Amino acid sequence: MKEAVARGASEVCLQGGIHPSYTGQTYLDILRTVKQAEPGVHVHAFSPLEVTHGATTLGLSIREFLTMLKAEGLGSLPGTAAEILHDDVRDIICPDKLNTAEWLDVIGTAHEVGLATTATIMFGHVERVEHWAAHLLAIRDLQARTGGFTEFVPLAFVHMEAPIARRGKTRRGPTFREARLMHAVARLVLHPLIKNIQVSWTKLGPRGAAIGLAGGANDMGGTLMNESISRAAGSSHGQEFPPDQMDALIEAIGRRATPRTTLYGVADPARVALARVAAPLEPVIQTPPRKVRKNLEFQA
Repeated sequence: MKEAVARGASEVCLQGGIHPSYTGQTYLDILRTVKQAEPGVHVHAFSPLEVTHGATTLGLSIREFLTMLKAEGLGSLPGTAAEILHDDVRDIICPDKLNTAEWLDVIGTAHEVGLATTATIMFGHVERVEHWAAHLLAIRDLQARTGGFTEFVPLAFVHMEAPIARRGKTRRGPTFREARLMHAVARLVLHPLIKNIQVSWTKLGPRGAAIGLAGGANDMGGTLMNESISRAAGSSHGQEFPPDQMDALIEAIGRRATPRTTLYGVADPARVALARVAAPLEPVIQTPPRKVRKNLEFQA
């Protein structure tokens, strides 16, 4: 964390799977530790699934737990684990996650307690275009009620290491045409309620991001340090996109690059300056998982 802030980072993003030993107190402790280490950093953390898990383990309502997280320093939530907000699809690709109504309830409650969130869609697996439409309209309807979404982020399905894809039960991600359509149609459907459409360079790469910016998107997200989700799924992108290179890509297509905060405020010039002079990151070495042998003792 301190290394990232020294490099100009303004946000730490924390999200993951459901660890069986984690409770709601675990998430509160994580928040407290981050804010004690770097009080000024924005904490963008915990998917709706993690929030639900935390609340359940403490016997709290979603609203009560979100209020506690906010009091400990949570700044905003990632609107991930949305996949496709249609239960016919969720029953296939993520039956162990929240259903559509539960996801929307957690996000809507977050907005009501004063926590902004992103909104995402993961597309290119088993869904059809009518599922895209249902998802976009669900996001639009919730935004009309709460106004809490900061941006919409289409995420192309990365199939290479996804278990369901390795079993041959999904497509191999969206076509490039579909990725272009998703960004363009999202701009049309969500306008003017959600002003920001983010193109994910971690999924589409720099060239794909540039095309997305030319067809509906207005945001490229952050430069990233130690991204693991896309790369674990098989993407070759994700580990840093230096600010100068990002600026050059944006300006090459006739757009103006403007650094911003997580909540779309004006970025701190001092933070931006640090990011521009940071040395390139060392390559991340992913240690392969190993099985742990347990010594068992038996009594006669």
